[in-house]
Amino acid sequence: MADRHPVEAKVKWATAMAYLGSSGLLGVLAAVQDNERVLEPLPDSISPLVLSLVPGLFAFVAGYRAQHTPRRGEG
Repeated sequence: MADRHPVEAKVKWATAMAYLGSSGLLGVLAAVQDNERVLEPLPDSISPLVLSLVPGLFAFVAGYRAQHTPRRGEG
């Protein structure tokens, strides 16, 4: 049987921030859905790509900033 390790803090934080980033982005978009000027500077084909980067950016920053969880024998 494989030796089980705890889930790293980096993974937990990145997952939580991706969820919060997605939820926040959806909340903002729902609040401004009648205001087309919010995404007006972006071409229609590019805006979904830019919007999808927001949760990934949150996850990257959270994972980068969180401390490494030492494994047994490390330290």
